Amino acid sequence: MTHSMLRALAERCHDVRVQVFRRSTLPGQYQLQGVQVWPAQLSARTPSALAADADVVVSHLEGVPYVKQAAAIGGVPVVAICHNTHAATFEDASGVDLAIYNSRWMRAAAKDFYGAGSLSPPRRTLVVRPPVVAEDYATPPGDRVTLVNLNENKGAELFWALAERMPDVQFLGVRGSYGDQIVRDLPNVQVLDPVPGTAMRDQVYARTRVLLAPSAYESWGRVAAEAAASGIPTIAHPTPGLSECLGRAGRFVDRADVDSWEKALRQLVAEPSAWAKASAAARARSAALDPAAELARWCRAVEEVAG
Repeated sequence: MTHSMLRALAERCHDVRVQVFRRSTLPGQYQLQGVQVWPAQLSARTPSALAADADVVVSHLEGVPYVKQAAAIGGVPVVAICHNTHAATFEDASGVDLAIYNSRWMRAAAKDFYGAGSLSPPRRTLVVRPPVVAEDYATPPGDRVTLVNLNENKGAELFWALAERMPDVQFLGVRGSYGDQIVRDLPNVQVLDPVPGTAMRDQVYARTRVLLAPSAYESWGRVAAEAAASGIPTIAHPTPGLSECLGRAGRFVDRADVDSWEKALRQLVAEPSAWAKASAAARARSAALDPAAELARWCRAVEEVAG
């Protein structure tokens, strides 16, 4: 999400510089789609250095408190990109010049949070749904039933239960980059190591016929939107985020009801007409989620905050 937003700023000829907080094996500074990136070992890590020459500082997750300190020292505005509705996220974004929420339900949750406490809300807010450019992900679908990130929150136990119940169906599991991964050995399941975002189209969606999203919590559910670009239907647990992301294109089943998940999945796998109808709905939802207008509003908001 964040890189897509920064790329949009770079495309408007802004000087966009990213300082990475975690150390890596990258040898030096590089550019990614117009965004300049400095690995942690080359970054100016002090708050005063971070704010030097900046018109605005932007961060997310654990970086927000750090850039708030930098902004206070340098006298520049700060933008917080919020990815979830956890209390710590709203606490960190308190008082920032601009807070970005990834869904309307998150904006409503933030309003409730600040209204019930003593912290100051952000001075300005904007909803920018995680930008998915359809052409970056669109591919002819494959034949597998897929879960991305095999941890408990994402529904790995349900994934393995379905695979065990449906030995005639081929499944694909993708290890995630966080959370304890639940990996088992079944003859109809292939497990991939973590796949970078730039390779998801060719390594995951090109092999997927139905996506599973039985997450206990999702503030949005980006992989469902990515899959929709290829007309891949998603069966999901009805979290507020997934419900807003998929709209009428989603097929929602409670993650505790394994029998109903098996029934819904068998229908999509075994009935071509059911899959075709769900696929058309997914493509329509992908078109409705075109990020161009929201990215333009994001860029204008940053430009106005920066002055």
